This record gives sequence, C-alpha cells and structure tokens, in this order.
Amino acid sequence: MGVAHLLPKGGKHMPEQETLERAHEDAREGKAPSTQAGEFVREEMHHVREGKHGARSTEQAIAIGLSKARRAGVRIPRKGTAAKNASRKRTSSRKSTRKRPSAKRSRAVSKALRREGHSAASRSALSRHARKVARKRPASKRSAAAKKAARTRARRRSSR
Repeated sequence: MGVAHLLPKGGKHMPEQETLERAHEDAREGKAPSTQAGEFVREEMHHVREGKHGARSTEQAIAIGLSKARRAGVRIPRKGTAAKNASRKRTSSRKSTRKRPSAKRSRAVSKALRREGHSAASRSALSRHARKVARKRPASKRSAAAKKAARTRARRRSSR
C-alpha cells in the first residue's frame, strides 16, 4: 500500500522530509516494505552517528527506525512475542482508542537515549550485526540471497 501521509504537526520524533520522500519513491516503484523501512533505519543510524541521541545496541537503533516506519504507514510485519500480543489485543478490543503518550515518559525516554553511546551505529557494529543475523538464517536462504545479489550486480553492469 505504501507510505501513508503523516500528520502535519511535527516534532523531533518525526522522520525528515527527505526520508519520507525516498520511502514514498520506493513505495511508488513497488519495492518491498522492508526496503521502504530501510530508509527510516538509515536515517536513524545517521542520527545516532551525528549525536542526536545514542542507542544501547544496533538492534535498538534498528528498532527505532522500524517504529518510525510503522508510524509513517509502512506495513512491516511484527515478529515474535510482540506480534502475538498485538494480534491478541486487536481481537480483544476492536475500538482500540489510542491514548496520547505521556509527556513525562516521552521526555524520560529521550533523555535516556541521549545518555547512550554512539558506537551502535558504527560501520563495524552494523557489520557485526549483519553477520550475526545472517548466521541465524539457514544456508539455503543465505545462498538464495547471494545468488539474487549476483544477478542484480550482473544486471546493473550490463545496463551501464
């Protein structure tokens, strides 16, 4: 479905306009939701690197980016226990009136993130994380991804 329109009232937790435009473009081109969400994760990595806030781990920085993407309307499926809880909540209460998050909690979260380190978004940390996640995937999936990458490279080289 693509990226939905965000509410006009912005704040410091809203994605940058440039990120939204790139995600919209990906949606128009029919790219996968994970590709669209990648733009938000990329933005988050830049924020951690430039010192806007920190992150305890690479996973946390990625999670913040994915959360922003979901709020922007990118349809990324949730995984694990959170997904089960979310679907259970949806079925139990259909009306789901969302309360505005408390200002005190928002401030506390922002303050805590600012205290965290910035090495979670370093190239080496991202590389370490990518390898760790790849190791968990079965060999068949890793092989398929490598073959797809090779095909993409070949296609790009021939179009030059």
